[in-house]
Amino acid sequence: MTLQQTPSGRGVSTSVTPDTSMHMLSQQEVEKLRETSQGGLHDLFRNSALAVLTSGNDTDDTKAFFARYVDFDIALVQRDRGVKLELTNAPFRAFVDGELIQGIKEHLFSVLRDIIYVHNEIQHNTKFDLTTSNGITNAVFHILRNAEIMQAVEDPHLVVCWGGHSIGEVEYRYTKEVGHQLGLRGMDICTGCGPGAMKGPMKGAALAHAKQRIKNGRYLGLTEPGIITAEAPNPIVNELVILPDIEKRLEAFVRVGHGFIVFPGGAGTLEEILYLLGVLLHPDNEEVPFPLIFMGPKESAEYFDTIDAFIKQTLGPIAAQRYQIIIDDPKRGASEMTTGIQQVREFRKKTHDAFYFNWHLTIDHEFQQPFEPTHESMAQLDLHADQPIHLLAANLRRAFSGIVAGHVKPHALNAIEEGGPFKIHGDRAIMKLMDKLLQSFVNQRRMKIDQENFKPCYQIIA
Repeated sequence: MTLQQTPSGRGVSTSVTPDTSMHMLSQQEVEKLRETSQGGLHDLFRNSALAVLTSGNDTDDTKAFFARYVDFDIALVQRDRGVKLELTNAPFRAFVDGELIQGIKEHLFSVLRDIIYVHNEIQHNTKFDLTTSNGITNAVFHILRNAEIMQAVEDPHLVVCWGGHSIGEVEYRYTKEVGHQLGLRGMDICTGCGPGAMKGPMKGAALAHAKQRIKNGRYLGLTEPGIITAEAPNPIVNELVILPDIEKRLEAFVRVGHGFIVFPGGAGTLEEILYLLGVLLHPDNEEVPFPLIFMGPKESAEYFDTIDAFIKQTLGPIAAQRYQIIIDDPKRGASEMTTGIQQVREFRKKTHDAFYFNWHLTIDHEFQQPFEPTHESMAQLDLHADQPIHLLAANLRRAFSGIVAGHVKPHALNAIEEGGPFKIHGDRAIMKLMDKLLQSFVNQRRMKIDQENFKPCYQIIA
């Protein structure tokens, strides 16, 4: 192992081998990962690996992030007994006394595992028809199973926690306390794996698990290539899965989670809320128990009032019946979640559905189709009230997904640099509500970590 001086600071060049057995890779797979031309996997592999190596980074400026580590590279070397990774100018922060941190090492090979599997076994496999709803759900299941996160459990206890990566200290401490209360009740935590409201519940649960002598606590992180660089895995994550796109990531959450808690956040959090409510508002899911709680400290009450008003005025009061809001009471929230998950357990037993994957839930194809935010696709969104409410939720979700992409994803950032902000059209009433909501996010500094240099990537047009 050698230390080298780079323009951005000190970098480590070394080789890394997996601790556990890993399937041999073919020469074709190795070459695909080495190929740097368009269509090769090298850039995807390099960028995701770099995000893992900078776990805990404090920026969501992806352009500055990549510029800072322009000298970093990663190469795959095939050996008779498996594979190893050659790191060049890796971020020094990933090492302690010259040794790669164990959790980061495990995540590196999770990146390799998921990229190879999705490319070979999902995207280029006729067994998976990704044009159909069942085909997409089947693909999500196989990705999760290949990552070995499926566990035959006697009692459901995986709580998904959503929320912003740029929340303030008061809200962050609150997420830790909620995680602590969940952990004391034996709950495991699943988040988007990043900082802020994604890290806090895991940290709190880890302490609670130690108190309860729970040695196999799970802190599951689900991400996707376009998000991971802006929300690098936090150090608590002990199971990492990279889904191929945001839609499959969202489906993975609702298929494996047993209950959901939403903390304060920005456009990304609202995207998640709209996705989940849209799924739950499908007529087939009317009787499916699905505990969903919005939680925050008393300082977040106004935030949730705004969210609640937006949902009621766009999707109607029936949507508001699918969630409850609990402010400044972590113990009550954790107890309500425990009760809700018990109802999930009884329903799954009654319907003979698996505890580890929610097959019973119907997800409309509109929620599964990958949405590529461009100026054209954003302008053509159907944001009008004269459609079934679950489909309106799907299109509102796409709008907020595009806003997230426009602030953190390289391809959208480049498009906005060239063509200006995305223009979002729709019913006057809905556009006024969106504009008011987004402005409240900006005023509360919820859109970006580097709020001082924040420039909206969108323009709301009534």
